[in-house]
Amino acid sequence: MSESSLVHRPGTARTRVSRIAGLMLLAGLAASSLCRAEAASTLPPPPSELYGDLFVAVQMQQIFPDQKTFVDAVPNGDPTAIVQQYEQSKGLPHFDLKQFVLAHFTLPSEPVITPPSGQTLREHIDWLWPKLTRTTTAADVPPNSSLIPLPKPYVVPGGRFREGYYWDTYFTMLGLQESGNEDLVDDMLDDFAYEIDQFGHIPNGNRTYYLSRSQPPFFGLMVQLAAKAEGDGVYRKYLPELKKEYAYWMKGADATPRGQATRNVVVLQDGTVLNRYWDARDTPRDESYYEDVTTARQAPNRDPKEVYRDLRAAAESGWDFSSRWLGDGRTLATIRTTSIVPVDLNSLLFSLEATIAKACALSREFRCTADYVQKAERRAYAINRYLWNPKGYYGDYDWRTGQPSGSVSAAAMYPLAVRAAWPNRAVETIRTVRAQLLEPRGLATTTLQTGQQWDAPNGWAPLHWLSIKGAEHYGDRRFAEEVGTRFLADVKQVYASDQKLVEKYVVEGPNAGGGGGGEYPLQDGFGWTNGVTLKLLDLYAPGE
Repeated sequence: MSESSLVHRPGTARTRVSRIAGLMLLAGLAASSLCRAEAASTLPPPPSELYGDLFVAVQMQQIFPDQKTFVDAVPNGDPTAIVQQYEQSKGLPHFDLKQFVLAHFTLPSEPVITPPSGQTLREHIDWLWPKLTRTTTAADVPPNSSLIPLPKPYVVPGGRFREGYYWDTYFTMLGLQESGNEDLVDDMLDDFAYEIDQFGHIPNGNRTYYLSRSQPPFFGLMVQLAAKAEGDGVYRKYLPELKKEYAYWMKGADATPRGQATRNVVVLQDGTVLNRYWDARDTPRDESYYEDVTTARQAPNRDPKEVYRDLRAAAESGWDFSSRWLGDGRTLATIRTTSIVPVDLNSLLFSLEATIAKACALSREFRCTADYVQKAERRAYAINRYLWNPKGYYGDYDWRTGQPSGSVSAAAMYPLAVRAAWPNRAVETIRTVRAQLLEPRGLATTTLQTGQQWDAPNGWAPLHWLSIKGAEHYGDRRFAEEVGTRFLADVKQVYASDQKLVEKYVVEGPNAGGGGGGEYPLQDGFGWTNGVTLKLLDLYAPGE
């Protein structure tokens, strides 16, 4: 069944059966919630809670250049005893905080990866996969580590990103399939299913400090990807987790009044239900504590908790940070992510609804099929009503002001990538994106240069891939090829000069290279660039 298929709802079952089914469902939900709570309770708290004042001192004094270093460190003993020793020692003459930390914690290491000389780009990526693969079962994770154990191996992005990340993994999977590593694709799907079953959602990454949020919901697209190679049984296997993933994003939808929002759900004045990015915590991020405190201090007229929530919500979006979320389009202290209904998130949830409908049909759950077909149809209509900018492209919507939000960004291509766009609007969107974002080395992320990494002049592999697929879905292979060949040339240029792939690229100008901006230096690796590059090589340079 395609995403646009219509399936009619079967007749209503008898009332008594419905009531019994409802009671069984409530009992199941209660048991599931209890299991999730028990699973979460077996993990240590995030470092900010585990180390208290010691954590604040380490992060605010910036004893490590990267705030992620300390939260990924492992204590050499009982955390309570370490904190007590810190409290007893911090006031002594000549106390050295950094030396104290080095004596009581084992810092994370970044393995040096030295590739053999003379590798082609394709050979290098195939060689990299084992270097980026991790196995961290419960037996492998030290006590009180922030790392969340997973049952199967997984691929990390690289560099400072030492754990698995949710939305990165979809684009990594693209490359793993091209390299013949379908078993690793299955392993990572099982890991995500495990997290959904344990925690009720897929965290941003498998760290305790990421548990309060998710990331763009690509799980349904991952299931589609595996099913293309392995058959429809993949849909049936992961149907329970697909439904749970959807329930996480839609929590509170039935009880939210019109014109208000609850967690990830926004209910507009006319009753239309859409979604936003959100984080359950309203404190500075553990991994960027100093930066978040500094940002909140730059917004003296705002409640710091509101600023922290918006920063965290932007981290859930994966676009941390971008002018998309900024009230003035420039300044991080004006961030207002939770006021935005994002076009990418709602496109992915449309795709998830359509994927569940297909999985239900394959499982002969016909009521479920009809229900999710209807959900997908409603969301597609809402995307085309509220996330269409009259200037000629898909974009975000400010649900508080009732107005389109911001300038054009590469997220405009998401409705095309999931086939939610109306055909005439797809054509207009491609025309706008070509005119405003297409650069000599690929697609700029936005039209604005703000110093944030998810803005111009940077371009990112996942956005290029989604734009290529979106253009192909609506028959514009010329634009798809322009996007793909230009970005591939950029990746090739950096590899030729530096023998590596990186997280992001500058796409403007004839001599583009690795991108910049944001909270940390450019990272090598790099999982999603590797995956997309292999797909682009197959499409536009199959002999290389």
